[in-house]
Amino acid sequence: MTDVLFYHLTETRIEDALPPLLEKSVERGWRVAVEMRDADRRDRLDQHLWTYRDESFLPHGTDGSEAAGEQPVLLTLSADNLNQASVRFFIDGAVPGEGLPYDRVVFVFDGHDQQQLEGARGQWKALKAQGHTLTYWQQNNEGRWEKKA
Repeated sequence: MTDVLFYHLTETRIEDALPPLLEKSVERGWRVAVEMRDADRRDRLDQHLWTYRDESFLPHGTDGSEAAGEQPVLLTLSADNLNQASVRFFIDGAVPGEGLPYDRVVFVFDGHDQQQLEGARGQWKALKAQGHTLTYWQQNNEGRWEKKA
């Protein structure tokens, strides 16, 4: 079964929380896909990942590039696994299709967005019923992750 993690943003924005999660995945040698629903959002996040810290380098690309299949981190609007990722992030309310052919699936959702909050709750219930191992992380007042379930 796929390990499924839920990251509940309460103190920071996705632009602040996602890069360190992606860095840790790449450090572990995992190929990652980050699925979202909006092309403008994908392109803004693409630019942000090049500049979010002066001393960092996070190799990544988008599903619109010719080298999409070679990217260690791929920002995508597609449910296809173009870069053969073993880890898939879902952000901004994106949801998986049928089955979870990944080692790890990560939902990152904004706790101040009622639609994302309800979507995450629905995913939790559905995936728990399917027998997946679920973990829930929430930010504390300092923005650090605390395991809640």
